[in-house]
Amino acid sequence: MPEKSGRYDPESPSLRGVYGISVAAELSGFGMAALRLYEDYGLVTPGRTRGGTRRYSDYDLARLRRIAELIDAGVNLVGIGRVLDLETRTDELERDNRRLEADNAQLRADQAPAAAGDNTDTARSPDTEDGADQTRPAQARLGSASGQRPRLRDGPTRSRGAGEREHR
Repeated sequence: MPEKSGRYDPESPSLRGVYGISVAAELSGFGMAALRLYEDYGLVTPGRTRGGTRRYSDYDLARLRRIAELIDAGVNLVGIGRVLDLETRTDELERDNRRLEADNAQLRADQAPAAAGDNTDTARSPDTEDGADQTRPAQARLGSASGQRPRLRDGPTRSRGAGEREHR
């Protein structure tokens, strides 16, 4: 597993530490002292041998490349730690969201055959002003064929009259 504050793509580099600090320094373009400093700040967490020697993985090297990008952008080490933590959290949330979307799609697919044979769940259409007896299936009430709720529009809900200003 990658350390807590790291971006990890399962299809990308190995997590197995194979490079010593001198090789990692040469491959990353950072000095050995910088690599030790980044470890002190928690920006990288190389593996260790039983003897305590640092072993950097391909994942660590990719993370060092990201650190170099952030340094070039003018971010300090504390800021880099925060950015990397936020990127990790974003990745986790996106992964959770994809899983939930897949679960929802599966639930909808499982419910579709049952809903097709059951027309008892109907409701008055809010579009009718005169109270006519128009009904529609519950799924249509939700706002779309996919069953999702309608999105709210951006901007004012009514047009402004002459002399009215937009309040902010």
